[in-house]
Amino acid sequence: MNTPVIVADLIELIKRTATDLPGPIEAAVIQARKREAQGSPAWDALRVIEENITLARQKATPICQDTGTLNFFIDYPTGWSTLALSEQVRTATAEATRLSILRPNAVDGITGENSGDNLGEGQPNIYWQEWTKPYLRVRLLLKGGGCENMGRQYALPDARLQAKRDLAGVRRVLLDAVHQAQGQGCAPGVLGVCIGGDRSQGYVEAKRQLLRPLHDANADPALAALEDRVLREANSLGIGPMGFGGKTTLLGVKIGALHRLPASYFVTVSYMCWAYRKHELMWHAEGVVEYA
Repeated sequence: MNTPVIVADLIELIKRTATDLPGPIEAAVIQARKREAQGSPAWDALRVIEENITLARQKATPICQDTGTLNFFIDYPTGWSTLALSEQVRTATAEATRLSILRPNAVDGITGENSGDNLGEGQPNIYWQEWTKPYLRVRLLLKGGGCENMGRQYALPDARLQAKRDLAGVRRVLLDAVHQAQGQGCAPGVLGVCIGGDRSQGYVEAKRQLLRPLHDANADPALAALEDRVLREANSLGIGPMGFGGKTTLLGVKIGALHRLPASYFVTVSYMCWAYRKHELMWHAEGVVEYA
């Protein structure tokens, strides 16, 4: 099967992701402001965020000055070339940067020199999965440096937090992650969480959890209950938007689990800021493209 040329579609996906916050995220921000006392620092911070979301959409300009790391999660049909798709992703990334849809964000790990086009060793991030469906799905998550810096990984048991190797221990470390972040990372945020796996698997799966719809229900009842509890308790800490105090520190909590070695019990947290930028495209065999 020949791999189609989808560079223009990928550029459009990048543009939508950088400039148009998904409706459920925007609605959550609006609801959060309604919970705050009018005129309070938290209320005002959320008002500015709302205005920013609207202006970015109207003017097709980036929602945040840090357009973030590009994380592509690509599910592709059998027979398509990942090499050809990778080159198209790189071409689209460089062109989106030239068009100022993206800020040049990729710097050499040693020298700090900026590549100027968001390309470099390990940039952009592409996570591949071959599947049996006849269409291509590309999901893009843009993740800024501020919220990425707030990521955490814990190895249980954790004596400092009195966190054992169970879901009660997971709850303790997740609330610790929120407490350590305070208003940094541009709260209100969303936690993507992985229980288990090895260290590297944990960070990828935690980011993958952020692809879930904001208001979905975890298929695992125990994890669904934990998500709800951590969200409720985090919002009772009084940290609030940007750390100004208030009732909304998190907009959501998304937890997944991987098998692990008996010797290891990692809990990995990927923190996402309010600028929760994610969109996807589906490219069908007949050339029909859907965006979501």
